[in-house]
Amino acid sequence: GPVHPVSPPRSSSSPDRPNRGVHEFLRPAPSQEIRTSPWRPRCVSRRSRGTLRRPSPSSGGRGPRCAPSLGRVGNAGAAAGFTVVMKFGGSSLASAARMREVADLILSFPEETPVVVLSAMGKTTNNLLLAGEKAVSCGAPKASEINELAVIKKLHLRTIDELGLDSSIVSGFLDELEQLLKGVAMMKELTLRTRDYLVSFGECMSTRIFSAYLNKLGKKARQYDAFDLGFITTDDFTNADILEATYPAVAKRLHGDWIDDPAIPIVTGFLGKGWKSCAVTTLGRGGSDLTATTIGKALGLREIQVWKDVDGVLTCDPNIYANAVPVPYLTFDEAAELAYFGAQVLHPQSMRPAREGGIPVRVKNSYNRHAPGTVITKTRDMRKSILTSIVLKSNITMLDIVSTRMLGQYGFLAKVFSIFEDLGISVDSVATSEVSISLTLDPSKLWSRELIQQELDHVVEELEKIAVVHLLQHRSIISLIGNVQRSSLILEKAFNVLRRNGVNVQMISQGASKVIIPPLPKWNELCFLHMAK
Repeated sequence: GPVHPVSPPRSSSSPDRPNRGVHEFLRPAPSQEIRTSPWRPRCVSRRSRGTLRRPSPSSGGRGPRCAPSLGRVGNAGAAAGFTVVMKFGGSSLASAARMREVADLILSFPEETPVVVLSAMGKTTNNLLLAGEKAVSCGAPKASEINELAVIKKLHLRTIDELGLDSSIVSGFLDELEQLLKGVAMMKELTLRTRDYLVSFGECMSTRIFSAYLNKLGKKARQYDAFDLGFITTDDFTNADILEATYPAVAKRLHGDWIDDPAIPIVTGFLGKGWKSCAVTTLGRGGSDLTATTIGKALGLREIQVWKDVDGVLTCDPNIYANAVPVPYLTFDEAAELAYFGAQVLHPQSMRPAREGGIPVRVKNSYNRHAPGTVITKTRDMRKSILTSIVLKSNITMLDIVSTRMLGQYGFLAKVFSIFEDLGISVDSVATSEVSISLTLDPSKLWSRELIQQELDHVVEELEKIAVVHLLQHRSIISLIGNVQRSSLILEKAFNVLRRNGVNVQMISQGASKVIIPPLPKWNELCFLHMAK
């Protein structure tokens, strides 16, 4: 389980606030149970029932606050003066030079009062995960020698030095991180809960460095850990859902702090706090986008800006087709499907808060601030649009389930999907006929659940009790995002390209996008589809 090492460091960027450190959130504060009535924590997409914790009077209110005041704060962002959320990813913060550029970018918009959301620096999250995995097998004496730990220390201390800041900003976190890895090595296991705690160090350090640098430049900033700001989540470690209580809690905290002492909020992306455990949780890869849109909705801001290392959402993967160009406008539904089916620009669930709040999302390039980027809104003019973007998702597993029991029977589909529910497996795409069901699974999600090949065979074994099952691996999904009202034109062009490349289509599923699953063809020619209007 998680190790609770040395006392937490203080943040130099916000000396007026006690910083309890991330490790404190791995254990619940002294608490007492209260009834959930009249409020229950509610996920954005589903309800969660149970009890709620809050600090007992004996704790003096200094422990993790799992039950914030839930009174809604109308348009708190406008009242407090905030105008936009500006979110920056890891590549935008990969070095001291990049941090200077991001600071200059923020200060180049004096008319804006932003809430800034940051990811970890560069590849820090990946290095933290690799360090944790190595610690499991290396043994406690060698935990301090893990290469990824040395890389993380070097990056952050060098950045601190080049920005002219005090190393005490992160030294306590680096010591704590080393102690945690030693604890993992001693226990010889890395639980999901500990994994979330481990990766949280990246965002906690990057936000403290950046906040301190803005203060050095004379722009007053205040650092916030999302798990202390009011981001309340389910306890699904590594992939938690944000609960509805987050919105009023975040609005009240940011609004109140701005009134007391105006400063630009610098918020950790990707992180939350489990509503039962009070432990650090993460929102899944790319979860900083979801942090940004959640804050935008909570404060009712004018715009949510997601700054990446590309000129917006592109027509296709530039690694496949070098002449891909930015898409000027997308709907929330199109952006969500693009993200879900493999586009790396946005988190799949990040569009939901923005859509619910009616707040446009603008994807821009931090390396090219003058590029217009992509604006994502609820609706757009689709009259002239045929095909907007193409996304390729490789290494997909396909299951073809055939049974004559489906004819005239009810409940058959329920039996099929109950098997996946029991095993905790998410299905990507589904197509049905009178006697068959075809569906796809993403192996990358399965392996993250430690579903090895033998367990995948177990899925087939369970399904074969009610149907004939064909397992097809190493397939690919092509998602064609465009105007569904003109689907025949899209499919005509797609099938012509596939036919010329000798590719047989094995499944089609239509939603807001057209999804085609063939073996791997020559993708360069297919990417020309986006130019065929």
